[in-house]
Amino acid sequence: MGKRIYPIVLCLFMAFVLVTPAHASATLEEAVQTLATGKLKERATQIDQLASFQDVRVVPVLEALGAGTLFFRKSDKAVFRTAPTRDGLQLIEPLTGSVVATEAKKNLRKIKVNNKLRRQLKAVIADLTLASADEGMRLQAVNALAKAGDHNALPDLKAALAKEQHEAIKTALSEAIAALTLKDPEATEEEKLSALILFKEKGNQQALAIVSAFAAQASSPQEQAAAQSALASVEKTLAFWEAGQNIWYGLSLGSVLLLAAIGLAITFGVMGVINMAHGEMVMIGAYTTFVVQELIRTSFPGAFEYSLAIALPAAFFVPGVVGLALERSVIRFLYGRPLETLLATWGVSLMLQQAIRSIFGPTNQEVGNPEWMSGAFELGGLTLTANRFWILVFALFVFAVLLVVLKHTHFGLQMRAVTQNRGMAASMGIRTPWVDAFTFALGSGIAGIAGVALSQISNVSPNLGQLYIIDSFMVVVFGGVGNLWGTLVGAMSLGVANKFLEPYSGAVLAKILTLTAIILFIQKKPRGLFALKGRAVEA
Repeated sequence: MGKRIYPIVLCLFMAFVLVTPAHASATLEEAVQTLATGKLKERATQIDQLASFQDVRVVPVLEALGAGTLFFRKSDKAVFRTAPTRDGLQLIEPLTGSVVATEAKKNLRKIKVNNKLRRQLKAVIADLTLASADEGMRLQAVNALAKAGDHNALPDLKAALAKEQHEAIKTALSEAIAALTLKDPEATEEEKLSALILFKEKGNQQALAIVSAFAAQASSPQEQAAAQSALASVEKTLAFWEAGQNIWYGLSLGSVLLLAAIGLAITFGVMGVINMAHGEMVMIGAYTTFVVQELIRTSFPGAFEYSLAIALPAAFFVPGVVGLALERSVIRFLYGRPLETLLATWGVSLMLQQAIRSIFGPTNQEVGNPEWMSGAFELGGLTLTANRFWILVFALFVFAVLLVVLKHTHFGLQMRAVTQNRGMAASMGIRTPWVDAFTFALGSGIAGIAGVALSQISNVSPNLGQLYIIDSFMVVVFGGVGNLWGTLVGAMSLGVANKFLEPYSGAVLAKILTLTAIILFIQKKPRGLFALKGRAVEA
């Protein structure tokens, strides 16, 4: 009899082992289906029941519940995740993610939640994803728990920290634990002081908010003193990085001004021409970039990442040709008459603006950013946007190339000769009219290259050049007309000065104050930061 019982017991044991996973899965499915029943006040209990399974398959269900895309079918109370389609809503199995069918929205009912439940969902999802194999998901989970501010999550975070290997996630876990420790009424004074030290060393805006909140409710004199010390240290660190951020913003603005002004410095310095159409050369360069990108989008979409490199020669050539034609047709008849040159080029600028409006329309045109010029990265406490960083690098590169052209090429030698003594240069056989023409073309071409850079930080419009023409003249006059090093120093100085004044006076008043300072400076030093070279000196 005993020998018969053993096979029966063994069979029952094996049946239990085989059936248990299916039973657990079925229980989880039943828990999901209960969301279709019960009232809103019972939803919190249903969410906790789903979380108790500690199964990552629940995460998409809870995310859909929080996003308002979890529905049940009225006919059979079956729960589905949904996605909108042209014919209604696509039904998706909540746990497996397989598409079932498409159903009219009138046959479905949304499973509703309120803001309190959404906060609960965020905390539950974060708790479930702490154990995810995906590093990005774990980091999101840590940040979500820290933001939720529930000190009851401390045991889970500490357990996750003990197992975590990724350094960035370990840092985030340590900071989250410290933040929740300061909110935990059961935490010891020693634990809270250690947490304050961590945020004192971190010294960012998040640390400032956390330490400030703790300082307002610190219970003991030791905690209050430590909080005030940490608060003073964080504020000092933030002031330092804020100054650094303003310098970066100033250099970024200065690089834009440098690109816009460097061509003007050449034409104004060598030829003495006040070219009010210089801003329109910048605009033409920006529209050339737009046209090149549109051609690449429609004909060679795979080459979009290289669109700016392809646009650069075109953006130099097109405004250069326009500048050459402008000099040969208008400006060469007006040398020595600066007021008439100003009025003539201002009229040309209006004509060019209207021509662009007629061709492309008056609305803004968007030029896309390649992937390598998108996003931002952090350097200490500084946040550097990729497009501004590369524009700064590009502006310095253009400046260096132009210096090489002026110092080490035959054309640069002729240009410098005409600048220093036009009569002597002509007597030595230099064709000064053509030097003037190609110098103007070079300045216009560089303005067009500036348009390529400006298209990456603002929309392209017919009025784009007008935004920078006054600032360009300010840079040239302040730095010293015709001196490239003066243009570089002037652009960067004005950019940094503007950005340091803006927080206190606003953007408009900062520009007015800067202009006033330049006027007072020119009264004392009419030649600018560096001595003038060219016709102005001869005259």
